[in-house]
Amino acid sequence: MFKRVLVANRGEIALRIIRACRELGVESVAVYSEADVDSMHVQLADQAICIGAAAGKDSYLKMDRIIAAAEITDADAIHPGYGFLSENARFAEICESADIVFIGPSAKVISMMGDKATARATAIANNVPITPGTEILSSAEDGLKQAKEIGFPVMIKATAGGGGRGMRPCFEQGEFLSLYQAASNEAVACFGNGDCYLEKLVLNPHHIEIQVIGDSHGNYIHLGERDCSMQRRNQKIIEECPSPLLTPEMRERMGSASAKLIKAIDYRNAGTIEYLVDESGENFYFMEMNTRIQVEHPVTEEVMGCELIKEQIRVAAGDKLSYHVLNAQPRGHSIECRINAEDPYNNFSPSPGTIDLWYAPGGKGVRVDTHVYSGYTVPPHYDSMIAKLIVTAATREIAIARMKRALKEFTIRGIKTTIPFQLEIINHPDFVNGTYDIGWVGRYLEERKD
Repeated sequence: MFKRVLVANRGEIALRIIRACRELGVESVAVYSEADVDSMHVQLADQAICIGAAAGKDSYLKMDRIIAAAEITDADAIHPGYGFLSENARFAEICESADIVFIGPSAKVISMMGDKATARATAIANNVPITPGTEILSSAEDGLKQAKEIGFPVMIKATAGGGGRGMRPCFEQGEFLSLYQAASNEAVACFGNGDCYLEKLVLNPHHIEIQVIGDSHGNYIHLGERDCSMQRRNQKIIEECPSPLLTPEMRERMGSASAKLIKAIDYRNAGTIEYLVDESGENFYFMEMNTRIQVEHPVTEEVMGCELIKEQIRVAAGDKLSYHVLNAQPRGHSIECRINAEDPYNNFSPSPGTIDLWYAPGGKGVRVDTHVYSGYTVPPHYDSMIAKLIVTAATREIAIARMKRALKEFTIRGIKTTIPFQLEIINHPDFVNGTYDIGWVGRYLEERKD
């Protein structure tokens, strides 16, 4: 096992990793920007080093400073969390060259599955269903020609995209060229790579992802699915496990395909394979693979009875997956709400500022993952998520009732949050009945305007 792990991230995921290290008997090192000096992860780590100014590009994305912090503190591994450098193959290579273990898959696999066009080809080679699509396009005109052959509507996707960026749905050929340019320009700004490809647009789909994990001892398994269809502009709002959509047969097909895929690429550590499921609920299509831990991993932990961050650390240290992970069986139902510092009634505008009062809900089956507290100032420089509220119960019906209670109990004063909007969703008949897809929030917001 490692002696000391540097956490190359911030916020609730950094705190989550620090706590996992402590329970494993491993020391932790926090890195932080000038804006995060008062963050809880900085206060609870065994050591903490400031690595730059507030902006992510001046701190959490500075590979040389993170490596230097690891070397100064004699850290023998780095956990990247999610976001920032978690899927950066170059960073994984640098860690290896510095004789520091990157807690994640190899740089080769990150590169392979991080490029969406290559990932699609890998899925095809392993008989995982994909939507009809193209290779990387040579130009917008090339894209228009191939879009006509596939048939509209199509989705224009940046090969290096993620988080909903570099994506544009196109329903008719007259708008294709401008949408292609918008997607490509956004991808250049966000990822430094404007290459795009096309996929046939699946109308009214569900977004289902499969949690996978592999080790260096020949174990490649899946840990069930998460339904992430409740999203706004490709940003997830509420996730649940298991999905109210999938049949046992469909669940087995998707899980088996995912486990087969990670075995084929010798995937080691935790990851997630994302799929679109059509309106019928009978067909699924590979979308992409995230070669890191996901924000929504707690619902899997609660239902499958495992601790994924600990498993990541153990696998990276060369250990075999835990017995209880290899033999995990689902139990009950779990729902997660991402609590964001945003004003849901003002176009979800960011709401940074000082939290005057923070009271988190509790009770049976309620979990809150967060790094904030009363008196903490939410900085304007990063993603607006400030907490994850997770509830678990024996059935979905009880979990929904528990989430309603917990959201009403959650008290945050001084800033606006998404809690009122999430209460609206949880109370809506479509959510209660499980009859929602990835376009539901957009339609609901439009209807609410009228």
